[in-house]
Amino acid sequence: MNFKAIKDEIQNIIYGKSGNSPKTLIRTIADYLRASERASTLVKKDKQYKQEETKKLIEFCNQNNLWVNEKVNFDLFVSEGAEQKVYIKNNTTVFKLNDAIYYESWEDYLINLQINNYFFPDTTYTLVGFCLIDEIFYALLEQPFVTANESTDLEKVAEFMLENGFENTRNHDYFNSELGIILEDLHDENVLTKDGVLYFIDTVFYLKS
Repeated sequence: MNFKAIKDEIQNIIYGKSGNSPKTLIRTIADYLRASERASTLVKKDKQYKQEETKKLIEFCNQNNLWVNEKVNFDLFVSEGAEQKVYIKNNTTVFKLNDAIYYESWEDYLINLQINNYFFPDTTYTLVGFCLIDEIFYALLEQPFVTANESTDLEKVAEFMLENGFENTRNHDYFNSELGIILEDLHDENVLTKDGVLYFIDTVFYLKS
């Protein structure tokens, strides 16, 4: 595995450089927040930082027609976790509403999505737009709908991660010291198995400071 090439691409994602990543709406929004950050006096550790980001994103949605509440059929609810709600779009795709609760900033959440798409193209996230529901601001994403046909063996997950430079740190959490990337919560509901292939459907990436 060429860790230098991977590290270079991760750096491109973090700093908004072109690299090999396509110009998607995820990257457009991340670039917008990155530019706004330079004009802000707040830092990500401040409680108000994410609130200010949300205000800026609402303005951006108003200006660029990115409100998409009407795209979701809320009757087709599938599941809900701490961070997101899942709905069926069709037999190949699901919608996911995510409020980025696991992240200090929306920019960090969008970086997580880009890293997921880089590592796991079979379960790529596509940002459709944003929703405001009961005064909570959500990103609306599409992702391929994976239908598991066998149970996930967590030992095989650990083996797969180790082969790709990620060591198990505790429970279902992993760390790649070469890349400085933490990947958490890889239990059998977030990693599905279909025809012997692992599909990572709910990843939580963090960058180690």
